[in-house]
Amino acid sequence: MQIARAAAALFVRQGLRATRAEDIAQAAGIAPRTFYRYFATKEEAVAPLYAAGAERWAQAVHLAPAELSVPEALEHAVRHTLTPGAGLSASSWEWVRTLIRLAGSSPALGKVWAEVCHASEGALAEVLVGRLGPERADDGGADNVAGAPELRFAAAVAGAAVRVAVESWAAGQALAGGPEGPAQLALRNLAVLRDFPWGEVAGVGAGGRRP
Repeated sequence: MQIARAAAALFVRQGLRATRAEDIAQAAGIAPRTFYRYFATKEEAVAPLYAAGAERWAQAVHLAPAELSVPEALEHAVRHTLTPGAGLSASSWEWVRTLIRLAGSSPALGKVWAEVCHASEGALAEVLVGRLGPERADDGGADNVAGAPELRFAAAVAGAAVRVAVESWAAGQALAGGPEGPAQLALRNLAVLRDFPWGEVAGVGAGGRRP
């Protein structure tokens, strides 16, 4: 993560184009050959930071109170990870804004962002398996996700709701903690999942609530 933070700081301070892999290595206190041992390109160096945000959200869904329905757990996780001070500080969110903007303007960095988002959908689908009742969790775990396209679809929609919220916020000038911040935008986007047939997916009670 030390290399990722060094890369992000340089990208934010001096821009992606002006930053070389050698600059990142120097800022991280490592040799260039060590940098290339972990990352093939300078853009890949910030992948751990992108992934950390996605992992925090999936973990928050996992840790949401068991009595919450799936839509409620998703919204609970958004409030606990996208609200400044709960997951990241307001100043850190300004870093996020710059890094997301760079991903939109750089095909190479955009590819890294897209790959992290895709991987996070799989992780979220596995979390949903655990929340949708013991019959899902005991019936194959990760393998069960691969055989349940409806779960992957739901995870993809939920992931897109959050991703689009963060990208939309990053494209503007709104405060991270305001009514047009990433948390509030994500909650509005997630509202479309309230009518998703969670009970049919899981074979449990209406709304995906555990019996």
